[in-house]
Amino acid sequence: MIAVVYSGSRNADWKLSEKGIIVGDVKTPGINPFFNDGRAITSILSKNNLLITHAEDIKRIYFFGAGASSKGRQQVVADAFASFFKNAKISIDHDLKASALATCGDQPAIVGILGSGSNAAYFDGKKVKENNYGMGYILADEGSSNWLGRNLLRDYFTGTMPKDFEAIFVERYKPDRKLILEKIYKQASPVLFLSSYNDFLIEHFDQSYVKQLVEKGLTLYFESFIVPLTDKYPGLPLHFTGPVADGFQRTLNKIAVKYNLTISSVIKRPIYNILNYYTNKN
Repeated sequence: MIAVVYSGSRNADWKLSEKGIIVGDVKTPGINPFFNDGRAITSILSKNNLLITHAEDIKRIYFFGAGASSKGRQQVVADAFASFFKNAKISIDHDLKASALATCGDQPAIVGILGSGSNAAYFDGKKVKENNYGMGYILADEGSSNWLGRNLLRDYFTGTMPKDFEAIFVERYKPDRKLILEKIYKQASPVLFLSSYNDFLIEHFDQSYVKQLVEKGLTLYFESFIVPLTDKYPGLPLHFTGPVADGFQRTLNKIAVKYNLTISSVIKRPIYNILNYYTNKN
């Protein structure tokens, strides 16, 4: 049995497969070694009945996650998994590699992630080429659900949100300044909270304020991540994964056209394509 895992900061998708047949499908809290130490990761695993049931049956695990870009953080996940999945060989890699495998397989391309965080890279068909874009939720993440949530709250609390949309926002969330600031500055994973507004923004995309906010974020994303890569590696296919890319796909295409680029594919959840990739490899 193999397990393929794709994790953002909010959620992790798991697919358990035996000879090409899915025998388990589950979602757990996100596993990000930037935020979760080994004990926290083990706690997540031990609270899921499906994983407990099949812990000894799984012989190979392919994990891809946000925050798993360095050898040290990859080892944090590997050690926690090894203590839980006693019989498994474990492979840990960055979420950009998962996006590449899910969208272009073994073909060179430029791949981008727009989920709770944002990133992009050149994929040579085997490896993701390292870059300096992944600076995390404070210094970067332009266009991500974290960025959108952060700017949504800033606009509300500074009184720059249009009154008609403010009424919709207040009716839904009844925002309390003290409580929100505590969630952002005192919780261990503020990205989870800030990203939680993404579905609300998708639901209200007909509002001009939301359209402008999303377009601003995705434009910054293209300027910061995509344009430098397409200038350096011209002519390659351009692929995206993640709920922001999927939820605001029309705006994403609009901005790509602005920079004379064409998007080859957008996938919300790359987990299915990754599973197919490894099923065919095993």
